[in-house]
Amino acid sequence: MIKFFKEKYSLSEKGAKDFVISVAWTIFMDLSFMLPVVFSFTFIDDFLSPLMKNSTNITLNTTYYIIMGLSFLFVMFVIVYFQYNSTYTKIYEESAKNRISLAEKLRKLPLAYFGKKDISDLSSTIMEDATQIEQLFSHAVPQLYGAIITTSIMAVLLFFYNWQLAIAAFWVIPIAVFVFYLSTKFQKKTQEGLYLKKRDITDKIQESLDSAQEIKAYNREDYYNGVLNKKLDNYEHSLINGELLIGAFINLSYIFLKLGLPSVILYGAYSLINGSISPFVYFVFLVVAARIYNPVMAALDNFAALIYLKVRINRMNEMKKMPKQQGAPIFFPTHYDIEFKDVDFSYLEGIQTLDKVSFVAKQGEVTALVGPSGGGKSTVAKLAARFWDIDRGLITLGDQDISKVDPEVLLHNFSIIFQDVTLFNSSVKENIRLGKKDASDEEVERAAELAQCSEFISNLPNGYDTLIGENGEKLSGGERQRISIARAILKDAPIILMDEATASLDAENESKIQQALIQLIKNKTVIIIAHRMRTVTGADKIVVIKDGSVFEQGSPSQLIEKNGLFKMMLEKQIKN
Repeated sequence: MIKFFKEKYSLSEKGAKDFVISVAWTIFMDLSFMLPVVFSFTFIDDFLSPLMKNSTNITLNTTYYIIMGLSFLFVMFVIVYFQYNSTYTKIYEESAKNRISLAEKLRKLPLAYFGKKDISDLSSTIMEDATQIEQLFSHAVPQLYGAIITTSIMAVLLFFYNWQLAIAAFWVIPIAVFVFYLSTKFQKKTQEGLYLKKRDITDKIQESLDSAQEIKAYNREDYYNGVLNKKLDNYEHSLINGELLIGAFINLSYIFLKLGLPSVILYGAYSLINGSISPFVYFVFLVVAARIYNPVMAALDNFAALIYLKVRINRMNEMKKMPKQQGAPIFFPTHYDIEFKDVDFSYLEGIQTLDKVSFVAKQGEVTALVGPSGGGKSTVAKLAARFWDIDRGLITLGDQDISKVDPEVLLHNFSIIFQDVTLFNSSVKENIRLGKKDASDEEVERAAELAQCSEFISNLPNGYDTLIGENGEKLSGGERQRISIARAILKDAPIILMDEATASLDAENESKIQQALIQLIKNKTVIIIAHRMRTVTGADKIVVIKDGSVFEQGSPSQLIEKNGLFKMMLEKQIKN
């Protein structure tokens, strides 16, 4: 049972056990709500028994009924307390663990997964889907199972008590459930469609916010508003139609359930007249029939919610089943040469991105990757740090296969500077300290000086303590790039990857940073990617990548003498 709930509802083992306990307490709670009815029956039976015997001597033990009533209230209070704790508190704890486990899962996924998903999609899965699951598990799912089991227990007891009246009371339930079942396929299809449409709207809003500058620059506000309004209208139309049709089925089920009480009234009256039942039995079934259908209606409502829940659970299971990048937690290479041996790689199945790429980036040398745009240079650099896993071939660091090393452990050896810089809404100091979390203020400022950041930082309102806004929106592109270079300098890792690291800098600052990098890269493995040929002429080795393959490689002088693609690109830039 634990395994069934764990897999069905994407729960941890403890969460599945807590769920079973919450269902059990919900059953006890539903049954405890019949205690007032038992109290009433006992009281009425004592009151009516003398009358049935034509006696006027009616005596009731007041103390007995006070104790009974207080005892029932105490039992109900205890059961409700434990039911609330098991159903709400435990579910919220499980939800918190679920969010953390999803975040940990994302931390271990290859970046290829993130290439297929956008940020709003992932954040919605972690936050919105987790919240919906939390709400449904605390307010609907245990109650659904509780209602089904409680109704079944009551049905069995009443059949033993009087099977004819039990049939009169319960014949409507199978019909109502069958009518509801007919709608489940439509409900599932509708919920999946609504979910995708809502996610599409979220993506469109996210895209509009991210591209606000471009939308305004090209006067496309009306177009984007029109597209968004059309999606909203489509979603609203589908939502109304779905609610109407689903509501029709649910209400039709309710109509059948409402026929149960008249059935008990009519058949009970007939049985009472012909003397086959006593007035007390008739009264018992009238009271039970007035209450027994409420849990069934709640179960139908909750079952509709369960269909809604399934769509979200499938999304989470998709993420949880993604293969993680794993490897040895300890890695101490004897040197830091990086070698590619016949490496094949593709982002999408069937579309080759790299084809038999082979080269060596030696420690103490600068290896430059050049070539036409889209040829695979950035992909090669990211594969070296195991941002993705290759399809075929081998990548080694210090003669050790990097696919056998945990990615987080492997990345301790890399300082990476990308063209697209990511900064956080924090101070300049903390953004630089990302390179070394325990760095002193003096170390941070020293790294900033080497990265030519000191001048613009001194002009900020609070210097190193200035908040720079979301993704460094208060800084220019060149300033943001220099902050990222300062991070890499502070980390001082044995391997440096630079992807167009100086693309946003003017010639003067680029020259200054290159002088600083000369000190940084001593005795390190350096892989740089650049389109400016003059920035790589001082490299020890150049690897020209075209159409996903190594077109030529060698020192700058060797490639110039070869009169190949590198020389052609160099001459073309000199002419321009």
